[in-house]
Amino acid sequence: MPPSSFKIQFADFLIIGSGIAGLRASLELASAGTVFIINKDSGRESNSAYAQGGIAAAINPLDTPKSHIEDTLKAGKGLCNRSSVKILVEEGVQRVRELIDWKTHFDRKGNKLLFTQEAAHSKKRILRAKGDATGDEIIKSLLLKVASNPNIEILENHFTLDLYLENGVCKGAWVLFDGFPKIILSKSVILATGGAGQIYLRTTNPLIATGDGIAMAYRQGAVLEDMEFVQFHPTALCLPHVPPFLLSEAMRGEGGLLKNLHGEAFMKRYHPEAELAPRDLVSRAIWTEMEKTGSGCVYLDMTATQPSLLRKRFPTIYKTCLSYGIDITRDLIPACPSAHFMMGGVQTDLNGMTGIKGLYVAGEAACSEVHGANRLASNSLLEGLVFGARAGRHALAFSGKNKFVTFDRNNIDRQFKRFVKKPPLTGRELDRMVLACKKIMWELVGIIRNEKGLKEACYQLKKLNDSLKNSFLNRKAMETKNMLTIALLISKAALSRKESLGAHSRTDYPHSPSQQKQHSYSQI
Repeated sequence: MPPSSFKIQFADFLIIGSGIAGLRASLELASAGTVFIINKDSGRESNSAYAQGGIAAAINPLDTPKSHIEDTLKAGKGLCNRSSVKILVEEGVQRVRELIDWKTHFDRKGNKLLFTQEAAHSKKRILRAKGDATGDEIIKSLLLKVASNPNIEILENHFTLDLYLENGVCKGAWVLFDGFPKIILSKSVILATGGAGQIYLRTTNPLIATGDGIAMAYRQGAVLEDMEFVQFHPTALCLPHVPPFLLSEAMRGEGGLLKNLHGEAFMKRYHPEAELAPRDLVSRAIWTEMEKTGSGCVYLDMTATQPSLLRKRFPTIYKTCLSYGIDITRDLIPACPSAHFMMGGVQTDLNGMTGIKGLYVAGEAACSEVHGANRLASNSLLEGLVFGARAGRHALAFSGKNKFVTFDRNNIDRQFKRFVKKPPLTGRELDRMVLACKKIMWELVGIIRNEKGLKEACYQLKKLNDSLKNSFLNRKAMETKNMLTIALLISKAALSRKESLGAHSRTDYPHSPSQQKQHSYSQI
């Protein structure tokens, strides 16, 4: 394919991903030039928009930032960076108040904000919107703010194939639009592409969560950190032929009980805080009960809660479950853990900067060591806000030295020649590879792991990876390649960590040594 077969576009700043981190970053950059935000699908589609439970912030008069910091560190099991957590909590207060000023409508009683409590939080500090649609409400307000700025443009249905580097500096990205390739050149790039839940058979993440940004950064030499720590949400709707649907942790905060196949409430056997124990413990308890009873699920019982309160507090969950014939005010809800959030990702400093000049990462795709080995509930939206803003500010400072987007046309042409027009496999064959990946990860690299299973996972995933070594001008092939890359990186990291810590649980190493915890760094 000749070099003339691709288009060149320019922007001062390029953001890949249109969730909370990407949108918030764009608002820091827009005063200094044009900003392109790439969305590989359309509309509000992002992990952020699906967040139900809420956003944690120490703005309740009965709460303190110190308490929020300590809860986050405790949940992280010794792997959190205290400086990162301090920034998250302290700047988070300002960022959330900013959202309120931007007409984000959090739930209130009269003029007072309502707060709820979730697992492993010592105080009521979770703000919510529309009962159980917090992420959607925040994204809506950010999109309105973005739309009011003429310097920001969201490019929908643009799939990013790979990053573009020149002399070790990230200067843009290769993109597919309507089946045709183009390169978007910029002064700096912010990756805000979210996680990779789709590598698992069961996940609460939308279909777009295929780990693209993390895989792209890795291919260009970025360091990946703590990839073995994948958080499973304890409760997602579990029905045959129905995609997993998140059953918010706040349901347990409002009195919901977990019961096994025999109708027994079991959580007190596993942890004194029962249903409000940390997520990793609840997920493992559920998994153990499922294995003990030979059942494919447990049940969330909300029937002791007043029906009118349930319908008002969880309107989205109520309507969704009802559409499948389950009335949460009187029926037990079949539930099972599902892959939910990645604590690991591209290693960054406190400003989102990676080891590649000009490349910043924020949100779930990043590892700024704020979550450690186990994310505290409702800290994810806060992370996107805080570190999205910081990445934007520092990308602006980096790019401020450059008046124009500079580039080497010969280098662009050389890099374009790396892409293969057609993948060696058909769409059906790629689908089979993706399904194989999902099954391997669910069965061998899931909630509970061991050396034998992890070695087998690495072996099988390497064989799948080897069949897609090239880069392709094809979205399906590149998404498959990205998923396989991330799956193998997680499996290798999990095999290397010979201990149980937070979300990483190994039956052959059930304990964690008492010495200072070490971070892991992944390579294939």
